[in-house]
Order: sequence, then C-alpha cells, then structure tokens
Amino acid sequence: MTLQQTFVALDSSEHHLKAFDCGQAEMNDYLSRYAEKNQKLGLSATWVLPVVKTNQSLKAKIACYYSLASATVARSQIPTDKKLPGYPVPVILLARLAVDKGFQKQGFGEKTLVSTLRHSVILTNKGLPAQGLILDVIDEKALSFYQQFDIFKPFTNDPLRLFVGMNVLKKI
Repeated sequence: MTLQQTFVALDSSEHHLKAFDCGQAEMNDYLSRYAEKNQKLGLSATWVLPVVKTNQSLKAKIACYYSLASATVARSQIPTDKKLPGYPVPVILLARLAVDKGFQKQGFGEKTLVSTLRHSVILTNKGLPAQGLILDVIDEKALSFYQQFDIFKPFTNDPLRLFVGMNVLKKI
C-alpha cells in the first residue's frame, strides 16, 4: 500500500473512519465517532495520513492520525524558567495520536509524532499563542514511546501527563 506523502485534514467523505483499528477501542471510537464532530464544533482538529486510493469511488484507509486542541494551564505547572504571568497560559494539547495495526512497528508512530510537533510550531508561527505542547498518555506502553524522544518532561504530578516547551519544538 502506498501512503500519501503528507497528513491531510480529516474528511469523512474521503476517509474510511470506521476501518481504522489501532488496538485501542477508545482511540478507534474517537476517530470514527467524535473527531469530525469535534472539528465542526471548533473543539479540536484532526489530521490523517491516508492510503492512496486505487479506486476513486472508495474511501481511503487511514494509516495514522493525530488531533490537536487549544488549552490553558496554570503558569506554575509549566516546567520553565521563563518569566510568565501568574494567570493561565496557552498551550497546544495533543489530544490523540494513533497508528493503525497494519502500520505499527514501521516507524509511523515516530513520523506522526514529528508531524504533530512540527504542525504545532507552524500553528504558533501563524499566530496561535502557545508556550508548549501537553499530552495525556493513554498507558505505560505509550509512555515508553514518548520517553524515547527525550524531549518530554513530566507535567504536574501525573506521570502520564507530559510537556514540551515551544522553544524545544522550534528546534525540531
């Protein structure tokens, strides 16, 4: 199967959402039931890496996806020496990141993460204010995936909540 070269915005008229299976029911359900609804409500945005369609009448299978949203966090929670105001500061929330089982263990998790991080920088460069990116890790397996990159820091006392500063992301 050949994949498109870049991630594109989710479009249920073009992408086969229900065929996606990463092995995590919560992540599959989000993509098939909520991702597009959340986009329409302005709550989050989802991008997918689709398989190139061989038949134009069929919807494209999705190899991987990620969802981003805006959030604010207490200044005291951000692990930085930067002088920031005492009120909540903006961050980008990596709400979801998943790879279909048929594409796992082939480097697509890393490719999706790098795309996500670069996209976050593009959004801030275009005017979306954010001091960094936070994410809530779904389980220990996912935590070990993120820890291998050595850029994420614990965020609050929850070991499954991570942070990376925008200054670090701009170097990627």
